[in-house]
Amino acid sequence: MTADAHAGQPAPDARRRSPRAAFRRWRSRRPFWGGLLLTLGGAEILLTEKASLKVILHIGTQGLAGYLLPVLMVLCGLLTLFNPAQRLFYSLTGILLSLGTWLTSNLGGFFVGLLLGATGSCLAFGWLPDQEPLRGRRQRRREAAATAAPAVPAD
Repeated sequence: MTADAHAGQPAPDARRRSPRAAFRRWRSRRPFWGGLLLTLGGAEILLTEKASLKVILHIGTQGLAGYLLPVLMVLCGLLTLFNPAQRLFYSLTGILLSLGTWLTSNLGGFFVGLLLGATGSCLAFGWLPDQEPLRGRRQRRREAAATAAPAVPAD
């Protein structure tokens, strides 16, 4: 190959050091989407809470649980992201907290936060750390083309 063929592409070392590649490597080593959805579900439930602190304290334990469960959901989601070794505990706790918001927090943040939290917990629970990364469509096509290339017969 000539130098002109690679003129538009960065060197392989530069590609590995880019922030995007570093984020992709970090993301591939943990249940990223599960932790993110669990965190977003807890945040959405917190945003739908409109009662002031005086009202919460007056109502008592039920009012406090309306804020406590979504905060713990956010915490479980963040811990899933930053401590993936304990993902099973965090995902089981997250699903219980998500289901508990049905009773304590406006029907689980009007169903949106409850569904986000439950989906994220299930994704985190099902994530396996030893999975081989998925190959992209371009990579599969390149591999298929390389194996299907006919050998040139010698005269």
